[in-house]
Amino acid sequence: MDNTALCYRQFGEPESVLQRETAVKAPLQADMLRVQMLLSPVNASDLIPITGAYRHRITLPAIAGYEGVGRVIAAPVGFTHLLGQRVLPLRGEGTWQHYVDCPAALAIPVPDTIDTLLAARAFINPLAAWLMLNLWPVQGKRVLLTAAGSDCAILLGQWALRRGATDVYGIHRSAIHADRLRGMGIVPIAQQESGSVRAIAAASDIVYDATGGELAQTILSAMRNSAAFICYGLLSGQPFTLQRHFPPMHWFHIRNHFDALSPQAWQSAFIEIWPLLTSSHYSGARLLPFSAWQTALADYRQAGRDHKPLLDFTCDTP
Repeated sequence: MDNTALCYRQFGEPESVLQRETAVKAPLQADMLRVQMLLSPVNASDLIPITGAYRHRITLPAIAGYEGVGRVIAAPVGFTHLLGQRVLPLRGEGTWQHYVDCPAALAIPVPDTIDTLLAARAFINPLAAWLMLNLWPVQGKRVLLTAAGSDCAILLGQWALRRGATDVYGIHRSAIHADRLRGMGIVPIAQQESGSVRAIAAASDIVYDATGGELAQTILSAMRNSAAFICYGLLSGQPFTLQRHFPPMHWFHIRNHFDALSPQAWQSAFIEIWPLLTSSHYSGARLLPFSAWQTALADYRQAGRDHKPLLDFTCDTP
């Protein structure tokens, strides 16, 4: 069967190095599912590796994309019950292609009650938020989020409140996010209000930071030594310098936790995540044909965006 994928053969800016390529799909290997993709989102975690930030673990040429939802069209013995079912084809091939092969034991079945738009975004940000809250419990603590309008921070904030956080504050760059955060119980703080940022940082017990750069430096310099700072992203593209007097610093990379999850634990995590997702606020979605991937990337980079662009494979031919 012919398969069209978004590939990159060198590292660089995604808009420059990504190319749509069509080739015959290799035969399905044992213990693998073949999934016909329906939707796949555009995330920072999809774009940053293309630039070469993690070149030590990427073999070129590579297919972009790390999450999405599709329908099983071929399955090995023991997994034939998944034929025709929607799954998250995780930890296999890149998802920005029409047909994805993934380990059958690690594919996550999507419950019938879950909308396809939600299922497509149920991996990177939800699992990251769930893992971080397990690793750094928030009960009885004051929580501060950066990049508070992002999908991961939105979930972190809502789920932290459910787990007993006393207050959750969210630093945002665009005013479009303020009312939305308030509606979720998250107190909005404008990033430009440096005095407010410092005051909240000084009173916070846990900070979940996705930006790095100058903002991270400002927060760290104001925090108490008894507080904890968790860095899970560098959306600013800028590093920051650690000083001796800074509070404890923790780095969170979701991939570092995959090997610790057995197939059973992997499946169990999503059994917990599905009901959390369905009862939480999430950003809206904008569907764009897979063939319009450049438009999807441009949409993702828009400042103040309140939706997630998703590649739609159903209106495009392989």
